[in-house]
Amino acid sequence: MKIIINRMVNSDDDGRTLDMTPDGEFRTPPPMPWSARILRYAVVLAVLTAGLALAALALWFALMLIPVAIGAALIAYAVYRWRLWQAQRPR
Repeated sequence: MKIIINRMVNSDDDGRTLDMTPDGEFRTPPPMPWSARILRYAVVLAVLTAGLALAALALWFALMLIPVAIGAALIAYAVYRWRLWQAQRPR
C-alpha cells in the first residue's frame, strides 16, 4: 500500500513526451493514416447529421403543437365570453 501511495504522490509523468533530435530540433509526428482521417471526418459528419435530425425533430414537434395551442386559445376565449355573459345576466 505504501508503494502505491508513494507513486501517486511522486508521479511527475503527465503523459506528454518531448521528442527532440540530438541536434536540438523537434521531431514532427508521423502523418495520420488516411483511414484515420476518413474515420475522423465520418464521425464529425455523423455528429452533425444527428444534430440536424434532432433540430428537425424539435421543429416538427413545435409545429405540431400550433393547432393544439390555437384550440386551447379558442376554448379559453369561449369560456371567458361565457363567464362574462353569466356575470352580466340578472339573477
